[in-house]
Amino acid sequence: MSVPDLRAASVEELFADAGALLEGHFLLKSGRHATRYLEKFLVLQHPRYGVELCRRMAEALAPHAPTLVVGPTTGGVLLAFETARQLGGSVRAAFAEPGDGGGRALRRGWPIADDERVVIVDDILTTGASLDETIQAVRASGIEPVAAAVIADRSNGSVDVGIPVHALGRIEIPSSTPDACDQCAAGVPTHRRGSS
Repeated sequence: MSVPDLRAASVEELFADAGALLEGHFLLKSGRHATRYLEKFLVLQHPRYGVELCRRMAEALAPHAPTLVVGPTTGGVLLAFETARQLGGSVRAAFAEPGDGGGRALRRGWPIADDERVVIVDDILTTGASLDETIQAVRASGIEPVAAAVIADRSNGSVDVGIPVHALGRIEIPSSTPDACDQCAAGVPTHRRGSS
């Protein structure tokens, strides 16, 4: 399958077109089980999808007049760079990586001015942990981020990180505890993917 017009495709269609909307029996990082899984790296390995998703992020974040785009490692590095490129001008990109004491930190010596307008980008919003850690890394530099954008929101609106979050799409993927999982009851083995 090939989406003829990337600009008109939904986020779910882009994932499906990239072979990144997986079906099966997945063990999530939370310990819950799901029958569908969004594999962001199967999308981001294709520049045509990554560029389109970042175009949408740039469009959503442009009204906030950002000067710096920050994403969490690993997928957020790609998103931050391409989103900043699409915002144009002198907008820069940086990333927050795991800190020595947990959480995330901006550790590469990037200068952040007092008047910097920082936006955050991330891939899949589920619990909000990586998004919140990235926000905290920016706050540790003395700056309050102005907004964030994510490719897909799976949180059902249950995550509040204290700043506006623009979701390019909302994809509901029901999950269950292992004791309530139909696939476990049927003896279907689980697969663990990524860091969901």
